Amino acid sequence: MVEFGEIMSGHNKWASIKHKKSEMDIKKSKTFARIVKEIINAIKESGKEVENNSKLRKAIEYAKKANMPYDNIKRIIQKSNEITSEINLQEMIYEGYGQGGVALIIEAKTDNKNRTTYDFKRIFLSNNANIGTSGCVSWMFEKKGYIIINKFTADEESIMNLSIDNGVEDFKNSLNSDTYEIITRLENFENVKNIFKKENILIVSDKVVMVPRVYISLDEQYIKCTLKLIDELKNHSDTKNIYTNFNILKNQIYK
Repeated sequence: MVEFGEIMSGHNKWASIKHKKSEMDIKKSKTFARIVKEIINAIKESGKEVENNSKLRKAIEYAKKANMPYDNIKRIIQKSNEITSEINLQEMIYEGYGQGGVALIIEAKTDNKNRTTYDFKRIFLSNNANIGTSGCVSWMFEKKGYIIINKFTADEESIMNLSIDNGVEDFKNSLNSDTYEIITRLENFENVKNIFKKENILIVSDKVVMVPRVYISLDEQYIKCTLKLIDELKNHSDTKNIYTNFNILKNQIYK
């Protein structure tokens, strides 16, 4: 005989699974929406030819990593002329403070500035954080060149020697990653990229990022709510990148 408690236990488990699946579906939908915008914007800037469009290549790589079906990617590219004529994406930058004084910069792309601004204000407010005016925290950050290199194109010593010889500011080798991460001064960015290319070292990605001049530590009471704020901002479909001076996230770039 099946007891009522066992039935309810099974029901609760099923409800929990459905809830988790629903959360995953929402997150996946937001990720796909962000990818569509990246592909559209890349095509709008430099055309549909993948071999001549590095931004489009990166967007397609991102789509594959997110398990977007290949047919979906093809359909977006094929319909790009129709889509780009209907959508005008605008780049936006938002700045603000989280609890404990942590600074945040959010780079976004949107087809509706008012909607995105409203959404981000709501996210900040619901997390007891403050969205500010332009420049309120950007003075705490500095623009740097950020390069990701495939580990299998050269050994670590060679990469490090090239980096040291050419004024690279920071080098990161994560054991659980197949890439090296490199930070350069902005004025040295193009030179470093060209040197790596000349040595036939594969650059997976390169872009300009905002690096904090000084990192701050947070009291334990603020850590959880700060991570929640960052996670909600990151999951918004219009978000491109998030930068923060929260030291637990040092050297981590949100995409």
